[in-house]
Amino acid sequence: MNLDGKVVIVTGASSGIGAKAAEFFCREGAKAVLVARNETKLKSVSEKCKAAGGSHIVIKADVSNDEDTKNIIDNTLKEFGKIDVLVNNAAVGCYGNILDGNFVKSYDSMVNINLRAILQLTCLATPYLTKTKGNIVNISSVTSFASPKGTIGAYGLLKAALNYFTKTAAAELGSSGVRVNTISPGPVYTDILENSGARFSFDRLEATTLLHRVSEPDEIADLILYLASDKARGITGSNYVIDNGVLLKKSK
Repeated sequence: MNLDGKVVIVTGASSGIGAKAAEFFCREGAKAVLVARNETKLKSVSEKCKAAGGSHIVIKADVSNDEDTKNIIDNTLKEFGKIDVLVNNAAVGCYGNILDGNFVKSYDSMVNINLRAILQLTCLATPYLTKTKGNIVNISSVTSFASPKGTIGAYGLLKAALNYFTKTAAAELGSSGVRVNTISPGPVYTDILENSGARFSFDRLEATTLLHRVSEPDEIADLILYLASDKARGITGSNYVIDNGVLLKKSK
């Protein structure tokens, strides 16, 4: 993947997609910066990164806190001296709809992590990404396209805003040699739904797909690594959907 020696910041690295991406980056010889709030889970991922053979550091941080986001950049530069890739993966889920009166409450509980933190980290990392001709990979969701009924409207709204920001950033930073892309997964075996307090089952999620399956985190991690690598040097402003046919099924 041509990632040897690349310095990569991965937010939300304590579980799921972020954890697997961090492990894969280390396996490919990158220098990974693992960022998350859960220190216990970060330590577990750190052990897997050690086994993968790559250099890495762990930063316990809340990306919704401006001081913490500044520390992420500062500590990365102190340890590795540069930034090549920023993977904005951290996200939370909170459910509520218009009819139950909880739409704004759910939006407010998510906006700082799911959107504002990404804007902040992008702005803080950009001066260093322009020096390395680096790139950004943002993790969105098919809910940004699907106009879902029920309780995930605010989540999809924020992911749709992230898609727009990706294109805005790609258009602005392209002349500086910085690429910005998005991945929009469908159902994935992660703990975001469980942590949201939503009532769900993976069997029900499987039924929403054409391929009758839920993705594993490594499938999304593989795509993250590809977009972060020089193999994707001609790709910017793009949104890659990996949803097992969720959107196609909705359109039928």
